[in-house]
Amino acid sequence: MRGLTAAQADDVRKALHTAERRSGLRFGLFLGEPVGARRHFAERLHAALGDEADDAVVVLVDVAGRGLEIVTGANARRRLTDGACRLTAMSMATAFSAGDLVGGLLYGIAALGEQATARH
Repeated sequence: MRGLTAAQADDVRKALHTAERRSGLRFGLFLGEPVGARRHFAERLHAALGDEADDAVVVLVDVAGRGLEIVTGANARRRLTDGACRLTAMSMATAFSAGDLVGGLLYGIAALGEQATARH
């Protein structure tokens, strides 16, 4: 994961795996500059998951562009409301603006995984 140390990338991978295991959803993270419009790019990443897209959550973090997108599939959306995603994104953005990229990522992934588990 570009911009992270090996240890930080391992922590993020573990957080993604834990969120997947707990919720039964697939979690993906894109950390970098999107090609084209941020939301459209995040939606294309999500669609590229094919058959798994309905049960997937994709988090796109554009550090340079200071942007964040969370895309959920049809089944995932039943367990992660837009409001829950919005609140998580706001908390992540707060951590990012304070210079804590990894903390924001770990918090956001864990929060989304927990919220999806609570509704499961």
